[in-house]
Amino acid sequence: MPKNVPMVEARGIRKSYGRLEVLKNINMTVQAGEVACLIGPSGSGKSTFLRCINHLETVDGGQMRVAGQLVGYSLRGGKLHELRPKEIAVQRRSMGMVFQRFNLFGHLTALENVLFAPSLLHGKRGTAAKKAGLDLLDRVGLAEWAGHYPAQLSGGQQQRVAIARALAMDPQLMLFDEPTSALDPELVGDVLDVMRALARDGMTMVVVTHEMGFAREVADTVTFMDGGVVVESGTPAEFFGNPRHERTRSFLSKVL
Repeated sequence: MPKNVPMVEARGIRKSYGRLEVLKNINMTVQAGEVACLIGPSGSGKSTFLRCINHLETVDGGQMRVAGQLVGYSLRGGKLHELRPKEIAVQRRSMGMVFQRFNLFGHLTALENVLFAPSLLHGKRGTAAKKAGLDLLDRVGLAEWAGHYPAQLSGGQQQRVAIARALAMDPQLMLFDEPTSALDPELVGDVLDVMRALARDGMTMVVVTHEMGFAREVADTVTFMDGGVVVESGTPAEFFGNPRHERTRSFLSKVL
């Protein structure tokens, strides 16, 4: 990736479902190595925007670029033309995504879940691939659970396997859609610890979260969305210490 090119650059992103406009001219930039946290009430457009980054949601207006490359479209003659599904799939390989629900394959062990995509897409098999998978499980604290099936794991352990699975494709960007919201409170900490470690290692991350402590501690930027618009964005110190917008202050008064 060329120097000084943002990892994520969203310009004028719009998205509607019928008459409901859920994203209204969203502009956002995330530099390589940064952690950007998106917060806000349910229905504010956070998850929809996150899914636009890797084209799980098509945009109705604007442009999304990752590492300088237009996502989901090619620009020809001044007009956007949607890429073919196979071309979009290739783009997504550079972006790992972790959802609220773990979406693990129930008939595969933790290790097999991690190895599935590299084996299918890159033909990575054998001893070296297995070692790489075990190393990833060790990275998320689950090496000793490699042979267990999802039903034998707690929710927090399943989510950590999902993170290892996303990392198996060696992404340059990680997207997290409220990764702890489906977990029991006592299981949240282990998942957040893994995400903190990724941030320390320099992974670029866009995180939709309700975990204000995580956002305050780990984020480089915190963006508050409401009603499909960016209300306010800043460093954690600015955002939590001196929010400028009344809507932001009202939201924080309810969640802190």
